Amino acid sequence: MATTATAERNPATPEEIWAIIRETQLLQKETAERQKDADERWERERDELNRKFAETKELFDRTDRKIEANNGEMGRLRNSFGEVIEHLVAPGIKERFAGLGLDFSSGKIAANMVVSDGGKDVAEADLWLENGETVLVVEVKAKVKAKDVSKHRERLEKIRGVHDKCNDQRRIIGAIAGAVFDSDQREAALESGFFVIAQSGDTMRMDIPDGFKPREW
Repeated sequence: MATTATAERNPATPEEIWAIIRETQLLQKETAERQKDADERWERERDELNRKFAETKELFDRTDRKIEANNGEMGRLRNSFGEVIEHLVAPGIKERFAGLGLDFSSGKIAANMVVSDGGKDVAEADLWLENGETVLVVEVKAKVKAKDVSKHRERLEKIRGVHDKCNDQRRIIGAIAGAVFDSDQREAALESGFFVIAQSGDTMRMDIPDGFKPREW
C-alpha cells in the first residue's frame, strides 16, 4: 500500500511576520505618495487649463469688443459717406449731365441702387440715374484708386449682363466722383470712358477734357 508524504510547513517566525508587515507598510506608503503626486499633477494641469481657458475667453471678449467698436465706426463711416453722396454729388447732378446732352429730368435717380439677377445681388451703384434710353451709374469715392476704376468697369459689365437677360437694351454709361483725384487715376478713369466728377471747394464739378466720348456698355 502506497503512502503519500505531506510536507509540513513551519509557522512563520515573528521576524518574518514583521518583515511582511514592514513591506506592506512600505508598499502602502509608496502607493500613497504616487497617488499624492498624481493628484498634485492633475491639480496643476487643471489650474493650467483653467488659466488658458480664462486667457482664451478674455482674448475672444477683447476681439468681440473690437469687432463691435469697428462695426460702429464702419456704420458711422457709411453714414458719413451717404452724406457725401447726398450733399455733394447728388444735388445738381441732373443739371450737370443735361449740359452734356443727357436728360435725366423726367427719369429716375436713386442712391445705393442694388442690381439683382434671379434674387442674387450682383452689383451696387452709389448713384443711379436713368431715362428711356440711358442708364448712368456713378461710383463715389473719397479718394479714387486704380482698383476703383477697374472695379467700376467690372460693375458695368455685370449690369450689362443683367439688362441683356431682361431684354433691356438701354445703353449704360459710367462716372466716377471723388473728393481726391490723383492725375493718374483721373487719366485712367477718362481712358476707361468714365465721366469724372471732382470736388471743387464745397461742390462737385465735371472734369471733362475736349473730345471726350463716354464708353457705352
